[in-house]
Amino acid sequence: MSTELTSASIPTLNSLFRLQYEQAQESWVLLYPEGMVKLNQSAAEIMQRCDGKKNIGHIVKELETAFETTVLVNDVTGFVSVAIEQNWLKVNTPL
Repeated sequence: MSTELTSASIPTLNSLFRLQYEQAQESWVLLYPEGMVKLNQSAAEIMQRCDGKKNIGHIVKELETAFETTVLVNDVTGFVSVAIEQNWLKVNTPL
């Protein structure tokens, strides 16, 4: 099932997962009953902002400000799409 993402789409962490910083891994990870997914820095920056309150447009602006760039929309939407396919994220798109 493909989800059409827009700047208004609001991603949130699937309740089966927990996002936390793991000192032993020296990185952010997604924990779930069967294991763990170690996130790279870019993925962690995006996942930390997927709080069910911010839409993709807001997340992109935050990241572009934080990293002083203006070209992150495709990277963010691409990652969110993959995270949805992996069942890490769910998304709501307001009408």
